[in-house]
Amino acid sequence: MDQLPKSRTEPDGSAVIRVLSYNIRSLRDDEEALVRVVRACAPDLVLVQEAPRFFRWRKHAARLARKCDLVVLGGGATATGPLLLCSLRVFVERAEDVLLPHTPGLHRRGLATAVVRIGGVRLGVVSAHLSLDRTERRAQAELVLDRVAALDTPYGIAAGDVNEGPEGPAFRRLAGGLQDCWSVAPWGGERTFPATAPDRRIDAVFATAGVEVLACGVPVGLAGVSGADLRSATDHLPVLAALRLPAAP
Repeated sequence: MDQLPKSRTEPDGSAVIRVLSYNIRSLRDDEEALVRVVRACAPDLVLVQEAPRFFRWRKHAARLARKCDLVVLGGGATATGPLLLCSLRVFVERAEDVLLPHTPGLHRRGLATAVVRIGGVRLGVVSAHLSLDRTERRAQAELVLDRVAALDTPYGIAAGDVNEGPEGPAFRRLAGGLQDCWSVAPWGGERTFPATAPDRRIDAVFATAGVEVLACGVPVGLAGVSGADLRSATDHLPVLAALRLPAAP
């Protein structure tokens, strides 16, 4: 596998960052394997889906962050599952959890959002886990795009579990409004679910225009990431993106 660019801040203030999107199934699987995968990916930002939502959920989120040498940025049960973690390289301006409109009989969905600064660059971040219902999922994709725009930053990233592949209407809407990072610069593996025998790409990282996508994909073959850990950590495979955020002129 080609080497993934490492995080760095360039002399002009531009930032190269690593962004990881990961559905962790409420930490119900092999937590130590999960930690090994996250640490090997060396992310600046982790956009989590299905974080613990019930008894002592904050304690579980903090424990995971600590084991991964990260800190909790926002989200969790208050966002109905999406969670944001970050490295100490990231300066947080603000974070907000957003509840999406609820369809009776379906699981309530939400977004974990933040505005951060890395190097000399401001960046909006949205972690999402879209509905299992096709109609609701399409509407939620529109709301994700609205939220990215509302953060009013030079660059934006949205990532998460779309619950459908690139041929679906919600995925197409996200890829129409943002860059589908895997399509722009494929690297590593493509399919993300189920982890034991992946046959579909339902997890993705998206970025606004102006973000330079250097590489994006499932980190198979990345140093420190074993196939056994990927299969046992959770039921989804993670998506890791290396992105360059040019400094403002």
